[in-house]
Amino acid sequence: MLFGDNSLPTVGELTYGLLETSAYDLVAHHLNQDPDCAALIRDRYIPPAHDLETLLTYPTDSLGYIYAVEMKKKGFDPNLHAGMTAKTDAEYVELRLSQTHDLWHIVTGFDTSVIGEIGLQAFHLPQFPYPLATMLVATSLISSTLREPETLPQLLEAIAQGFQMGKTARSLFSQKWEEEWEKPLTQWQAELNIQPIQKSETH
Repeated sequence: MLFGDNSLPTVGELTYGLLETSAYDLVAHHLNQDPDCAALIRDRYIPPAHDLETLLTYPTDSLGYIYAVEMKKKGFDPNLHAGMTAKTDAEYVELRLSQTHDLWHIVTGFDTSVIGEIGLQAFHLPQFPYPLATMLVATSLISSTLREPETLPQLLEAIAQGFQMGKTARSLFSQKWEEEWEKPLTQWQAELNIQPIQKSETH
């Protein structure tokens, strides 16, 4: 494992620790420079709970349908964050990122393998200075070097791909995905200027 074992902090531990630092305030400040992101932060935008069965009635090429299939396949709770609130801008940013994390996987094409997760974290960094992503990328490189050096080429490639994709893509944080579930995934990707990773690339 690259993180989350007995000798390395879990993602949750890193998140809670980092929220107490000025690094998360910098994230909120950066995102507030974009009017669309600022509106979400100001309004503390959290959509109603998702109904996966309803989303499964959408066209099979739609974001909503594809998302519902993935949530069902993995047994994830899509409403884990429903009803949660945030007192500060930094807390809201982390809440919204956690809520939409699986959507970012779908739109970018990064799978949920360890290497795919790190590729997605690298995607965040040109979009905004996300401290959790920085820590996870750094931790993965250290762990891979010490424990699984044979995975380094794939890991570095995923980081490079994610970073480059994040540089050229439009802001993912500003999107109200849940208000356009019916839009085809390929249309989302085209509008966001994303050339998705092919499934085999992060294995």
